[in-house]
Amino acid sequence: MRGPKAIINLDHLKSNFSIIQKFLNGKRIMAVVKANGYGHGSVPCSLALENHGCDFFGVFSIEEGIELRNAGIKSDILVFSALDPFRLNEAVKNNLILNISDISHIAPLIDFHKETNTIPRIHIKVDTGMTRLGFSIDSFNDLIELLIKHSEIKCEGIYSHFATADEGDFSYAVDQEEKFKRILDLTQKLDYPIKNIHFSNSGATLNIEQDYCNITRVGMLLYGALPSNELEKILPVKPVLNFKAPIVSIRSVPKNTFVSYGCAYKTTSKTNIVVVQCGFADGFPRSWFEDGYICYNGNKYNIAGRICMDQFMVDFGNVIPKIDDNVLMIGKDGSDEIRFETIASALKTTPYVLATAIGGRTQRIYKG
Repeated sequence: MRGPKAIINLDHLKSNFSIIQKFLNGKRIMAVVKANGYGHGSVPCSLALENHGCDFFGVFSIEEGIELRNAGIKSDILVFSALDPFRLNEAVKNNLILNISDISHIAPLIDFHKETNTIPRIHIKVDTGMTRLGFSIDSFNDLIELLIKHSEIKCEGIYSHFATADEGDFSYAVDQEEKFKRILDLTQKLDYPIKNIHFSNSGATLNIEQDYCNITRVGMLLYGALPSNELEKILPVKPVLNFKAPIVSIRSVPKNTFVSYGCAYKTTSKTNIVVVQCGFADGFPRSWFEDGYICYNGNKYNIAGRICMDQFMVDFGNVIPKIDDNVLMIGKDGSDEIRFETIASALKTTPYVLATAIGGRTQRIYKG
């Protein structure tokens, strides 16, 4: 296929899992594979991780959970989205764990149990400061009393989510932890034991010790990228994905030649302008053109002008590359390296945004 390719190294993924698990002293890891495995392919990544010892996966939607089940995943799967009362039967059928995050979620569960004599597996989502899904501390006492009354609803886990653990200042994260611990204390006082406790994301994994949790959720770090440029790399994780695309045209142009839309780029000397068959429709960030570059045979070459929907141009100077050779746009290949973190920092975005955007006509190729 002549077009962009995402080459996913599953050996790197498994190695990253082992590195993180050792760092966590063997604590159980929930591998977050939502959004098509952060653009890496949820099914191949989940299969590789399950075969490597991972026994818990996090997805966002019921559809994503069913996709893993259809692919043969046997491990636990937690669905992060708000509970959908019309899809409880699918959750039971596919052994998916749902979360309850509002008191209104209880009645449909009670009714479903009366009708079917079954009940989905459940985790409780608590809001400690993200102001997204989750029970507040003020409403938690009422929730537990209701759950005690309706013992058919058996909550296997409780969790929350950090708002700032990916950033340099952890003071807000500490406040969130204090709220979460108050919730855990309340479950003990009300004699409502909950087996599984999790809070950490990738940022917290690196920076916040959580001995009160027995599961750690890990997403971006598994795929070899730091969640933000405010975190220090303390684990030798490797990039899992290389994003490449072929050279399809080479032309020599004189000095003062304009390149691409808006004439935003003008050559400063006679040079070779190369066309690469990949564009922002395939997930290559359009705004990367100003300071952006690609790697080819150990050297960096500047992107020339605005990235188009299907193609972009590169100023190769006096170098004449080969037609159909691939350039590296993101990843690490030998001495060529452009990390997600590098582009994210330049564009004031995150590796999450960049990784999940890779798509369009991109062909995914799996190694390992």
